[in-house]
Amino acid sequence: MRTKKIFLVFFITALILTVVLISIKAYYVAIALVAGTLLIGHREFWSLVTRRKLPPFDERVRENIGKSVRNGFIFFALASALLMLPFSTILISKPGTVHVLGGLLLAGGAVYLFSYLFYDRAEPGLKEKWLRMLRVFLLVAGVSLGSFIISVFLHNAIYGLFIQWFGAGFWVRSGMPDEPLFFFISVFIAPLGFAVGIIGSAVIFLKGLFSRTN
Repeated sequence: MRTKKIFLVFFITALILTVVLISIKAYYVAIALVAGTLLIGHREFWSLVTRRKLPPFDERVRENIGKSVRNGFIFFALASALLMLPFSTILISKPGTVHVLGGLLLAGGAVYLFSYLFYDRAEPGLKEKWLRMLRVFLLVAGVSLGSFIISVFLHNAIYGLFIQWFGAGFWVRSGMPDEPLFFFISVFIAPLGFAVGIIGSAVIFLKGLFSRTN
C-alpha cells in the first residue's frame, strides 16, 4: 500500500509539473520530464500495463532503486556544476535554459534506468573478473572526460595568456596556429580514451544483461 501511495504521488507530481510546463510553453522541458518519468518508473509502468498491478517491492529492489537514485543525483549535480563553469559555453553552443534543463532531466532519467538495469540484471550475471574490468573501463571514461574538460580550459587559457603577454601575432611568429599540447589532448587523446571506456563498459554491461545466469 505504501509503495502504491509513493508511486501515485510521484506520478501526480510529474503530471502537475508537465501541465505547468506546457502552460508556460516550455515544451522541451515537458517532453523531457515525461520521458524522464517513464524511464525512472519503467518498472512500475510496465507492470501496470502488462499485469495491471505494481511489481513486488522487496529489500533487493529497494536497495537497487536507492543506488540508482544516488547515481542519477550525482550525475545531475555534476552536470549542473559543469554547466555553471565560465568555460561551459565552449563545450556547448549557447544553449537556452529550457534546453539545458530538458537535457538534464532526460539524461538523469537515462542514468537512473541504466543504473537500475545494471544492479538488477547485469551485475548478478557478471563474475568478479568482469566487474573489475568494468570498473577499469568506467575509470578510463571518467578520467578521459575530466581530461577533456581540463584540457579545453587550459588550451584556451594558455592561448589567451600568451597573446596577452607577447602580442596578437605570437602564435603566428612561433610557427604554430594554436596551442598544441592541450589541443591535441582535447581533440584526440581524451575522446579516444572516453570512447574506449564507454564501449568497453557497454560490452560488459550487455554481457551481464543477457547472461544466462540471469
